[in-house]
Amino acid sequence: MTSTASENSRNRADALPKSWNPGEVEADLYEGWVAAGYFAADAKSAKAPYSIVLPPPNVTGNLHMGHAFDHTIMDLLTRRKRMQGYEVLWLPGMDHAGIATQSVVEKQLARDGKTKEDFGRELFVDKVWDWKRESGGAIQGQMRRLGVGVDWARDRFTMDEGLSRAVQTIFKRLFDAGLIYRAERLVNWSPVLETAISDVEVKYEDVEGELVSLRYGSLKDDEPHIIVATTRVETMLGDTAVAVHPEDARYASLIGTTLYHPITGRQIPVVADDYVDPEFGSGAVKITPAHDPNDFELGMRHNLPMPTIMDKTGKITDTGTEFDGMDRFEARVKIRERLAEEGRIVAEKRPYVHSVGHSERSGEPIEPRLSMQWWVKVESLAKAAGDAVRNGDTVIHPASQEPRWFDWVDDMHDWCISRQLWWGHRIPIWYGPEGEVVCVGPDEQAPEGYVQDPDVLDTWFSSGLWPFSTMGWPDATPELEKFYPTSVLVTGYDILFFWVARMMMFGTFVADDPVITAGKPADSAQVPFRDVFLHGLIRDEFGRKYSKSKGIGVDPLLWIVEYGADATRFTLARGAQPGSDLSVGPPHVTASRSFVTKLFNATKFALMNGAAPGELPSRASLTDTDRWILDRLEQVRAEVDSAFDRYEIGKACEALYHFAWDELCDWYLELAKVQFAESEERAASTRTVLGVVLDSVLRLLHPVIPFVTESLWQALTGGAEGSSIVVASWPEVSGVTTDEVAARRVADAQRLITEIRRFRSDQGLTDKQKVAAALIGLDTADLTGLAAEITNLARLTEPGEDFSATASVQVRLSGATVTVELDTSGTVDLDAERRRLEKDLGVAQKDLTSTTAKLGNEAFLAKAPDDVVAKIRTRREVAESEVARIGARLEEIARLAAAK
Repeated sequence: MTSTASENSRNRADALPKSWNPGEVEADLYEGWVAAGYFAADAKSAKAPYSIVLPPPNVTGNLHMGHAFDHTIMDLLTRRKRMQGYEVLWLPGMDHAGIATQSVVEKQLARDGKTKEDFGRELFVDKVWDWKRESGGAIQGQMRRLGVGVDWARDRFTMDEGLSRAVQTIFKRLFDAGLIYRAERLVNWSPVLETAISDVEVKYEDVEGELVSLRYGSLKDDEPHIIVATTRVETMLGDTAVAVHPEDARYASLIGTTLYHPITGRQIPVVADDYVDPEFGSGAVKITPAHDPNDFELGMRHNLPMPTIMDKTGKITDTGTEFDGMDRFEARVKIRERLAEEGRIVAEKRPYVHSVGHSERSGEPIEPRLSMQWWVKVESLAKAAGDAVRNGDTVIHPASQEPRWFDWVDDMHDWCISRQLWWGHRIPIWYGPEGEVVCVGPDEQAPEGYVQDPDVLDTWFSSGLWPFSTMGWPDATPELEKFYPTSVLVTGYDILFFWVARMMMFGTFVADDPVITAGKPADSAQVPFRDVFLHGLIRDEFGRKYSKSKGIGVDPLLWIVEYGADATRFTLARGAQPGSDLSVGPPHVTASRSFVTKLFNATKFALMNGAAPGELPSRASLTDTDRWILDRLEQVRAEVDSAFDRYEIGKACEALYHFAWDELCDWYLELAKVQFAESEERAASTRTVLGVVLDSVLRLLHPVIPFVTESLWQALTGGAEGSSIVVASWPEVSGVTTDEVAARRVADAQRLITEIRRFRSDQGLTDKQKVAAALIGLDTADLTGLAAEITNLARLTEPGEDFSATASVQVRLSGATVTVELDTSGTVDLDAERRRLEKDLGVAQKDLTSTTAKLGNEAFLAKAPDDVVAKIRTRREVAESEVARIGARLEEIARLAAAK
C-alpha cells in the first residue's frame, strides 16, 4: 500500500464522527438510497430475478415488533441478493383490514356521538379512506426508519383500483366455475360488529362462567327424563334434540322417543350419535344446531330443525317466550332463575373456568350463528395447494412445518367469504327484481334495475391474490413476466393456514392463465412463491408473547430511537431461525448496540492506522497472522452463505458476530498493532490485509446492519464500486487453500497468550503491569515467528541481567509445551493473593467432592440421562484441574514468602 493510500485512509477516519450516533445519520442515508434508485426494480433487466411481496400490514395503526421482525428478515434477504447481482423487486403495500379498520373509524365517530348510519354507506366509506391516508403514511414512516429497501414506486393497497379489478376478476372466474356459492351455514358472529368474522379474528380466552346441569322431560325420577349440562343456558331456547351415544345402555329405551322441553314446552327427540362421549358428564348433550358448530353437524346428520333464536345484535328473538328482546347474557340469568324455581336445575358449578372465543376487534364473546353467507368451495383448490408442496414446486422452511400444512389443506372446510360491513370489496353479485342472480365482472355492467349484494368480501380474499395482483394481474405486465412467481414468502408460522393457504389456492387456480405463463418455461410451475420461510413468534425476554392489550411488548420505534435501527435489526435477525420463537428484550438490543459500536471503533482505528483494501501481496509474503485471518474470513463467508441460503438467519448472524468481535477485533487488530510497528513493508502489507478483511466483513454484515456498514464502507473504500455498499458486490469464494500450519500456529499463540493472561490475573497483576519473562520452548512449539506478538499481547518484557524467576506456568500446546518464567517480585501482595486463592480452593474442592459423590452413586448413574452425567463428569474434570492449579500456586506463594 502506498503512503498516499494510507494518508487517504487516515483522512477518511478523521471525517468519521468521534462515536457512532445512529440518530444523526440514518434518515439521511436512507433517503439517499431511495433517491439514488437503489431499491427500484427494472422489469426489463437481463439480470436473474429475485422478488418478494411484503406481507401487507393492516392499515389500522403503527407497526409492531412482529412487523419489524418480518421486515428485517425480508430486507436482509433482498439486500444480499441485490449485492449478488440479482434484479431485486421487493414490493410494498398495505391491507385495508376490513373489520379492524371499520371498527377504528366507528369508534372515532362514537366519541362524537355518531354512528356510521348517521352518514350512510357512501359518506362513511369516504371517512375511512381519509383515515387510511393518514394512518398509511405513519406506517411508511416507520418502515423508512427501519431501513427497509422496498420499491416505493410500486406501493400497492388491497383496495386500490388495480387490486379491486383483480378481486372482481377472480370472484367471477370462481363463480362461473361453480366454486363460489351462497348457503345458510354456521359462522362466527360478532354481535357488536354485527358481522361474521373469520377464525383468525377469534381469540380464545379462559373465563369464569357457570356449568348448569338441568333436567329435560319429567321432573319425576321414575318417569322419562335426561340430565344435560351447559355453560350457555340461553341457547336451550333453540334446542331441537337431546343426543346420547347409541351404545349407552342408560338411554337405550329413550332413543327415538321425545322429551318435554322445560321452556318452550315442545317435545324434542332423543337421537343417537357417535359424537356423544358416554364417559363425559351424564353422557347426554342438548343439541342447538343454529348456535353450536358440533350441534350443527349433528343436526345435519339427523335432519333436525335449526331455529335461530338471536338477532344480529345478540338479543333473543322469535322464540315465543318471555325472554324475547333480552340480551343473551341477561336471558342466561333469567332462564336459569326460572329453571331453578321449577326445580329443573340439578347442579350448578360456579365459577366454572372454560375457554370462550372472543372477537379480536370488539372484545365480546362471539356467537356461533346460522346465517346466509357466501362461500368458496375449497376441495379442489386446497388439493392443488397441497400438491404444490408435495411436488416440491413450493418448499416450506423448516420442513418440520409441512405436516401442519398438509393437516390443514387436506381437511379444509369451505370458506365463508362474506362480511356484513361497509368497508371492503363489495361482493360483485347483483339481484334482479324477480330474484335473478348475476355475477358482474370488472368490465361488465349490471342489468338495469338490479341491486348489488350489500356484503363485502373477507379481507383474506383480496390478500390471497397479493403475490400476482400487485404485479398487475389480470392484465399482462412486465412485472408478472419478470418477477412472478415470487422467490420467497416470509411470514410467521401462526398464519400458515389463514393467509398462506389462501394465496396458494388462488395462485394455483390461475396458474394456467396466459398472463401468468407468458415468458415462462413450459414445464415450470406457476405457484405464488418458490419458498415459504416460516419464522416463529416474537416474545419478550421472559418468553411472553408480545401483546399490546396485556402491556407486553415494545414499539420498535422506541428501540430505533434509543439504540438505533442497526441494533434493533441485529437483535431481531440474530434470533431468527426457521420455525423457532424469538425472545428479545432490552439486554439483547443493548448487546447489539455494543456490537455496532465495537465495529465502528475497530474500523475507525484501522483507518487511523492507514488500512485500506487493495491487491493482496503474495501469500508467501504474508505472515501467519495475515494468512490466518484471511482464511478464517473465507470460512466464515462460506458458513454465512450456507446459512442464509437455508434461511438460518440467526446462525449467519452468530457467525458474523463472533468473527467480527472475537477474531477480528479482539485478536487480529491486536496482533496487527505489532506488525504495524515493524518495517514499513510489513506494516503496508498488514494495512492491506486489514482493509480487505474489513471490506468483506462490512459487505457480509450490510444486509443486517445497513446504516453503520454504509458509513464505514464509504470511509474505508472512498465509495468504490459505484458509491454505496448497497450496490457493492457480495464477497465471492477466494479459491485459496487454507493454510493449516498458520492456523495451528495462531491457535497455539492465542492459547499461550490466554493462559499467560489468566496466570497474571491469578497473581493479581493489572493489565498495565509489564512483567519480565522468559519463554522457554517457543522454537520447539514452532512459535518463534510469533514471539513479538506473544510478548506484546501478554504484557511481557525481555528478561534483564537481574532477572529472577519467581513464578512459572507451563502451557501444553498442539505440538509441545512452553514454559513461561516470570519475575513477579515486588508486583504481588502475597498475603492477599494467598487469601484469595484459599477461598477459590475451597469452592473447587467442594465442587470436586460433590461431583465425585454423584459419579460414585450407581443408582444415580442408572437413572440420570447421558447428557446430565456427561456434564457432571466435565465439572469434576474442571474441579480437579482447579484444585491442582490453585494448590500449586499456593505452594509457590509459600516458597516465595519463606524466601523473604
